[in-house]
Amino acid sequence: MSATILTVDDSRTMREMLKLALTQAGYRVIQAEDGVHGLEVLKGETPRVIVTDINMPRMDGFGFIEHVRADETYRGIPILVLTTESDAEKKDRARRAGATGWIVKPFDPAKLVDAIRRVSA
Repeated sequence: MSATILTVDDSRTMREMLKLALTQAGYRVIQAEDGVHGLEVLKGETPRVIVTDINMPRMDGFGFIEHVRADETYRGIPILVLTTESDAEKKDRARRAGATGWIVKPFDPAKLVDAIRRVSA
């Protein structure tokens, strides 16, 4: 069975691009539209890796990461931030919230898959 990746992004186009890149690499992809939806999806799944955006409605990526890290069930899941943001302060805030890594959009599919393989090893 292939590893499951949860992608959390409010952009339908970005979710589809992620799904295409990750399914081609052999991963099973589940998706959420924002942080609130991501927490709902997690109730029925335990992904190998989570890829989340930062700027989203209802609950942004920082809040989502904090909620995931607060739940012992999901505390060990690597979380990669995939965002247009490149500000050092935001990267530091994501790291403090519990993010494992940071990738700036637009992403290179091969580099994304490589990062996922590294954090899930």
